[in-house]
Amino acid sequence: MSSIEVVAERCVGCELCVKACLYDAIEMVDGVAVIKDNCTLCGACVEPCKFDAILLRESHREEDSLEDYAGVWVVAEQREGEIHGVSYELLGKGRELADARGSELSAVLLGHDLGDAPRALIEHGADTVYLVDDPSLKDYLDEPYANAVTALIESHRPEIVLTGATSVGRSLIPRVAIQVRTGLTADCTGLEIDDAEGLLLQTRPAFGGNIMATIICPRHRPQMATVRHKVMKALEPDPARKGEIVSERLDPSLLETRTEFVEFVRDLTQAVNIAEADVIVSGGRGLGGPENFEMLQKLAGVLGGAVGASRAAVDAGWIPYSHQVGQTGKTVQPKLYVACGISGAVQHLAGMQSSKTIIAINRDPDAPIFKVATYGIVGDVKEVVPLLTRKLSAALS
Repeated sequence: MSSIEVVAERCVGCELCVKACLYDAIEMVDGVAVIKDNCTLCGACVEPCKFDAILLRESHREEDSLEDYAGVWVVAEQREGEIHGVSYELLGKGRELADARGSELSAVLLGHDLGDAPRALIEHGADTVYLVDDPSLKDYLDEPYANAVTALIESHRPEIVLTGATSVGRSLIPRVAIQVRTGLTADCTGLEIDDAEGLLLQTRPAFGGNIMATIICPRHRPQMATVRHKVMKALEPDPARKGEIVSERLDPSLLETRTEFVEFVRDLTQAVNIAEADVIVSGGRGLGGPENFEMLQKLAGVLGGAVGASRAAVDAGWIPYSHQVGQTGKTVQPKLYVACGISGAVQHLAGMQSSKTIIAINRDPDAPIFKVATYGIVGDVKEVVPLLTRKLSAALS
């Protein structure tokens, strides 16, 4: 592990390090800086020291070498044997990355009695599927899943590890990154290989979506990232595709856990999952109140779609969070997105601007949503939406 040291002979007691510490983890004892137990090894105290009295050392396992790592991995997510769509999307992008690196693409699948799920991963682009089938992995739990993925990484040493930025992925993969002592870039919207250095270029929104930051991990392996659902493109499945399914056996102690899976409760407020819907009708602050989401439900019903919402509507308590579209909600990519009373804040646009066709309804002709809309209707949503519902219902019937 990394460590920090104060060279007492160089310390002059100036207390610059004390002022620089964000965690109150340095104290002066007899005129010399002393590091307390709550130090996070952030290194904020190193540069302010004018006398080179504080040393932050990074330790590595002796056998570690960047050249020892090869291959692109996708940690697949499943529930009751059904693979999450984001895993297929990551295999599509992973195929590009693996080809660029001249390496293999592998998937990691954990669970129990998974049926044809491993074969489906091969059909979507994986060369190898590392399968851990154990009754204790039937339902997702943090500790055994993280320990299992960590053990596989330490055994096979992939160069790149990707997983979905879902609730499961966001819980699982930071734990793995800590255990294998590497970096992690969350919520990526772009992944490419740098031709010069062969590094993974991990692009994500930063500062509320106002800029795009590209992050690299040059000194540690594997390079790890999470990606949101509907950002990447899945490959068309090829039933004739060949691949290898490797059954892994792990030490049973790795699968022990201090928690218990009690129950999975499905969200019954959504007739259609917005992340998978081809048509989404979304409402924002311009609706004026929760009662007006009923007219969006009617329009969505006519179109066979789902109801979404902006963060403003969710924060106001008008509709559950599971309907939220945007940077802090779900990223969607439907064939048709109808934005009703949504102004078009950059955070919302980040979650839906890749939709094939966007129809915006807003009384403000200068609303930012119109800049990304395929078609725009300037008017009161409470008048326009019911009219659209009647006209479409008549036409489609």
